[in-house]
Amino acid sequence: MKLSRKFLSDYIDLDIDTKQLAEDMTSIGNEYDSCSKLIPATNLVIGEVLECIPHPDSDHLHVCKVNVGKEILQIVCGAPNVRKGLKVIVALAGASLPGGTIKKGVIRGQESNGMLCAMSELGLEHKFLKEEDFTGIHELPNDAPVGEDPISYLQLDDEIIDFELTSNRGDLLSILGMAHEIGAFYDKKVKDIDLTYQENKEDIHDQFSLDIQTKNCPLFLAKKVKNVTIKESPAFIKNRLIASGIRPINNVVDISNYVMLETGQPLHYYDSNRLGNQLIVRMAEDDEELTTLDSQKRILSNQDIVIATPKEAVGLAGVMGGLTTEIEEDTKDIIIEAAIFHPTLIRKTSKKILRSEASTRFEKGLDPKRTYMAIARSCSLLEKYADATIVGGMVEYNTLSQEDKTIPITVEKINSVLGITLEKETILDIFRRLGFRFNSHEEIIDVTVPTRRIDISIAEDLIEEVGRIYGIDNIVGKEMTLPVIPGNVNKNNRIIRNKLAMLGLNETLSYALIPEMEAKKYTTDEFEIIKVLDPMSEDRNTLRYSLIPSLMMIYDYNKARGNKDISIYEIGKGFKKVGKEYQEENKLAILMTGTYTVGLHPKKVDFYILKGILEELLEYLGYQNRYKLVVEDLPKELHPGQSASILLNDTKIGILGKVHPSVAKEDIYVLEINLEKLFTFRVKQMQYKEISKFPGISKDLAFIVDQKTKASDIITVIKKEGGKLLKNISIFDVYEGEKIGDNEKSIAFSLTFEDATRTLNDEEVMTIFNRIIQTVETKLNAKVRNQ
Repeated sequence: MKLSRKFLSDYIDLDIDTKQLAEDMTSIGNEYDSCSKLIPATNLVIGEVLECIPHPDSDHLHVCKVNVGKEILQIVCGAPNVRKGLKVIVALAGASLPGGTIKKGVIRGQESNGMLCAMSELGLEHKFLKEEDFTGIHELPNDAPVGEDPISYLQLDDEIIDFELTSNRGDLLSILGMAHEIGAFYDKKVKDIDLTYQENKEDIHDQFSLDIQTKNCPLFLAKKVKNVTIKESPAFIKNRLIASGIRPINNVVDISNYVMLETGQPLHYYDSNRLGNQLIVRMAEDDEELTTLDSQKRILSNQDIVIATPKEAVGLAGVMGGLTTEIEEDTKDIIIEAAIFHPTLIRKTSKKILRSEASTRFEKGLDPKRTYMAIARSCSLLEKYADATIVGGMVEYNTLSQEDKTIPITVEKINSVLGITLEKETILDIFRRLGFRFNSHEEIIDVTVPTRRIDISIAEDLIEEVGRIYGIDNIVGKEMTLPVIPGNVNKNNRIIRNKLAMLGLNETLSYALIPEMEAKKYTTDEFEIIKVLDPMSEDRNTLRYSLIPSLMMIYDYNKARGNKDISIYEIGKGFKKVGKEYQEENKLAILMTGTYTVGLHPKKVDFYILKGILEELLEYLGYQNRYKLVVEDLPKELHPGQSASILLNDTKIGILGKVHPSVAKEDIYVLEINLEKLFTFRVKQMQYKEISKFPGISKDLAFIVDQKTKASDIITVIKKEGGKLLKNISIFDVYEGEKIGDNEKSIAFSLTFEDATRTLNDEEVMTIFNRIIQTVETKLNAKVRNQ
């Protein structure tokens, strides 16, 4: 919201510096981005060209004698429109312009003591300038007083505060709203707005009708004016629009924007002769077309509100009017629309079609009383500055209450929430300054809030107002006397972080929002994705289920910057919808690629590196001998020959493996564990055992088995037959080649037998060893490989 100091001064008397005003507004919750002059140029005067002759050494420069009031200066100027007798804007030596500081100098042998300025050189935004403002110096009227400030003469000596308002303060998107806010802070009275105008003896109801066909338009007012004269707006209207960031067009269009800035109520003007005698407010049809004022063809949906005639749509409610009924140079009769539409639908339509000053105000909600005020103010200004004749009566549709809200509250509650002690008289005085009526009886204060404050509906809102106006800086801090309950720390997550850090992985923290197309990747689970109703962008429109897409985005970011060795992990939330229930789960994801350095020995990342990290982590957490990897139920984004599902107590808790070449050409390995499922399996408290003092016995053997036989199945049989004396089993070789059958493979195992209480003898170990061989051969159709 750009606040014009001059516009504001029409409704409240201020004798305070604009910068201080901005700071004071910040102290009551209305922050600002900038505070500056509309025209930042300095040391300018009005001059008169007394003499203008061609430069002797140039075919386009002129040497001018310019009267600046106190003296006559020689200035060299290259503008094609400079001439004797012209009133001009002169930047004296030392003047500060956006292009730099003006200095005395010599131009091709001729002394020059300043510069004759075009409007484009003074710092005004280009959208407010005309073509001649770029091609030549600005020509002032003949009555411009020589030696005076040209910015003041042009009424452009305004100051602008650009406020960054909170979403609940839609009332501050108007000069009147700001005047009430500032008046409450400084205890100043807000002046009344002029709503007077004369109506003729005609009745609009004889000429025009309204048909509201949707509940999404609770208020619609229409007035008719005749015989308007389209011309340039008065200087004060144009300059206030410019200061507010709106480009002037003509008096009629400018009055519409001027009233919107004054009251906060957007208006729309239709050319009555092009419109016809009836307006319909309805929902658009799917794929209905409308050409808007910017000559763009818009494709609508049934979530868009349109203003229409019986034949066609002529406007997109709350966003932009239609091209067929726009105000043109030959317009004479006008239908004025002032309405309130459903704010959520306007928000959706404006995001899809176009954000505008009007849509911003509709989105935040409007005061129905201001709707009536705005249409009256519009008639008043059109009568004064467009020679309009106002047709009698008003077409009106209204389902909204205009009753002010009354909220009961007590002094005790205000003080208890704010944590201070304010006297009742102080509180009542704050309500008075805010323009709230009140009725105080015993302990209860009934506060009546005007409809312009749509953000206030409960007692806590009133308490906030008291705290704001009293001043947050005036509230003295106190020591906390309430009992403090310490929070819970997720020790499991901390243990995982510590372990992975020890293993050389780096933690990341990524967005929980991902593109919709990524939401069902890296999983085979059935669920409904959760989309954001109002996403910041299409790249962040869906809550993730798997964390792997987030890590893949981080990988892409690093790859683009030349980082090829990546070992990262994240502990975060995954989200899903099952039926009508929304769920979130804590997950761990790891991504590795390139070279992985353990100690001083770098190794190329492969499946077994990641598998080793998984085993280290699970055993560190106490799940030794309870997990296994199986090649089943894998997502299509993983390589089927280098991936596996992770089972814990025969329950799937995650996946690991290589990203499929169709997804990424590089060798990328990922792992994901559902920590919610993992920690449902309890582990016993870790017990430390003394290292055995007695030597163990190691035996190696190799089995030739069918290609489809899993090594995990062999290990299961070996463990069962090995009993308590079998302390360790590991695979040290897998062979497929000429020495065995085409559909066979050889898997070699190393077995370690040990007893913590005695030394084993070879005979008893061989008994167990032979039993293992016999059982594996019988159950898995295997045979021992001799060499």
